[in-house]
Amino acid sequence: MDAAGRPDPDSATTHRSTDGLDERRRRILAFEARAWRDPARKADAIRDELDLSPARYYRLLAELVDDPAALRHDPMLVKRLQRQRAARAAARAERAIPTGAAIETGRPRPRQDP
Repeated sequence: MDAAGRPDPDSATTHRSTDGLDERRRRILAFEARAWRDPARKADAIRDELDLSPARYYRLLAELVDDPAALRHDPMLVKRLQRQRAARAAARAERAIPTGAAIETGRPRPRQDP
């Protein structure tokens, strides 16, 4: 309970449905299922509708992507989010690996005259 007597949404005693997700997590999944074209509007809606900071929202969403209960609740959405996360990780990994002779020798390739 918080100071106003409301239940703490992060507490373990939050009501859970038969699918294993509490109301807050179901609302986050429903919110993420909506189409957003403008990230700024989405950030404003996160604050207004869910009463969360965007950073907290995305941390909770990342946890949900790995939660089997979320997968049972909305398998198409969770699988799509897993694919998107994997694609972003692959893109980051590809950018992080340097290519060319600098890898082999640690020095730039010598210039070749024509």
